[in-house]
Amino acid sequence: MIRLFWQAAKVAPVLFAACLFSANSASAQSVPADKEAVNQTLEQINNYQQLNQNNQSQVTNVNQLRDVSPTDWAYEALRSLVDRYGCIAGFPNQTYRGDQALTRYEFAAGLNSCLNQIERLIASNSSSVDQEQLDTINRLQQEFEAELATLGGRVDEIESRTAVLEDSQFSTTTKLKGEAIFGISDVFGGGVDDGDDNDDNDDDDDINAETTLSYRTRLNFDTSFTGEDRLRTRLQAGNATSLNDDVTGTNSTRLGFDNNTDNNSVEISDLHYRFPVGEKADVWVGAIGLDLDDVFNVNNPQLEESGTGALSRFNRYNPLLFRGTEGAGAGVNLDIIEDKVGINAAYLTDNASSPAEGDGLFNGSYSAGAQLEFTPIEPLQLTATYIRNYQDGSEDGVDYSGGTVSGAASQPFGAGVASNADKVGLGATFNVGEKIALSATGGYASVGSLGAGEEDSGDIWTWGANASLLDLVKEGSVLSIGGGMLPKFSSDDVADDEDTSYLVEALYKFPLSDNISITPGAYAVFNPDHNTDNETVYVGVVRTTFEF
Repeated sequence: MIRLFWQAAKVAPVLFAACLFSANSASAQSVPADKEAVNQTLEQINNYQQLNQNNQSQVTNVNQLRDVSPTDWAYEALRSLVDRYGCIAGFPNQTYRGDQALTRYEFAAGLNSCLNQIERLIASNSSSVDQEQLDTINRLQQEFEAELATLGGRVDEIESRTAVLEDSQFSTTTKLKGEAIFGISDVFGGGVDDGDDNDDNDDDDDINAETTLSYRTRLNFDTSFTGEDRLRTRLQAGNATSLNDDVTGTNSTRLGFDNNTDNNSVEISDLHYRFPVGEKADVWVGAIGLDLDDVFNVNNPQLEESGTGALSRFNRYNPLLFRGTEGAGAGVNLDIIEDKVGINAAYLTDNASSPAEGDGLFNGSYSAGAQLEFTPIEPLQLTATYIRNYQDGSEDGVDYSGGTVSGAASQPFGAGVASNADKVGLGATFNVGEKIALSATGGYASVGSLGAGEEDSGDIWTWGANASLLDLVKEGSVLSIGGGMLPKFSSDDVADDEDTSYLVEALYKFPLSDNISITPGAYAVFNPDHNTDNETVYVGVVRTTFEF
């Protein structure tokens, strides 16, 4: 084999340089050997389809290649290859990457390319090739006959598979992503005072809840028209248990994935479009389901997702900041300094489709705000957020706790009272190596009532933190412990929260496969609704998530 190489180098430098110095140009034509793996087959198809896109047009001068210099040991062979035979192509960035290793298939692909060019030159009589060179070419063809035949057969197979996929594919622009959750849950512990003095127990009502099995399923249709944008259409259905105050006496026990559509009906829960503007900005426009946590960084990457993150509603992300008036509107993510400084902004409303007075896109309840993201070092990410929130006191109700408290913080001035709030918050995530992830967030809101009468005011505070141990026992697993203070209201004008309520949660997400994970866990609510007379409530959950 080596003897053949040197004969080729002596009589035809084109062949030697093509096979050794053009590994990567040829590798675009090579195909992995394992035909049974679907992902490798798709990679083969992708490589074949992009072959002509990834290579430059024919190189006419060796100096066009930026990473080739006269001091390179194969420079003269490559120059001869270009000047005498015109049988070379580089990458789009005008590099050749001639120092990389190559396989026999890659060698055969480069050899085949140059042999075809030499045949064209011979046929056109534009180059003189003596008998010794022809003999060497024939010997090389015989040496790599099997590889050349295999390469040709695989290209034909890829063409056939590509045709089948193009004929049967769901869409050229849309990908379907699905998620299904099965959740088993139960509630334990004492009860919460619901204010009903006719009960036998004036202080606490016992929790009479049974073990439940419920589900939630989502189908995301993600459409891209340019390759950099995304139109998301989500279909959702479920009967996932809502462990709210009707069941336990407090909304603090709500699950992070609770969702109940009427009679298991399917609804469009998300419809929004994200697209780039230049190289620094991404713009969001949504008609349904565009939320603050879509546009803003909630600083909780391990626990923010409802299907794979925290089991409790509170621990997914700061409810005071990122749960509010939302659903339709627009947002923007602006990259100021790449990977260092960014700004996010959004304006969202919940009744944009209603033409009634006091509704619409600009005359109803809304959330508007901005966020600064700062990454001083790679493991540490910081955010500072401001949100202006107005709630008109309509029948949908006012809830500044994001559905995590049933006490004063949810409706500080009573049901149906219009109010506004200025919210600020800080967040941080820090990775300790590759195995430990830490997150913390805090929020404050200054709220005030609106109306013809005397205006009242107050403050709401909340904070949360968690620590996650990654890849424990198995890669992809997450052991998390977290908790914090549920939103608490204080005021000199109206009744407020005298005590303090906390939530603590522990969970372990274990991947059974690439598509199935099971997450057992539990959380406890101490002093529910900021009342020490209420006994601690415990919630146990086993969540199984299927992703496809």
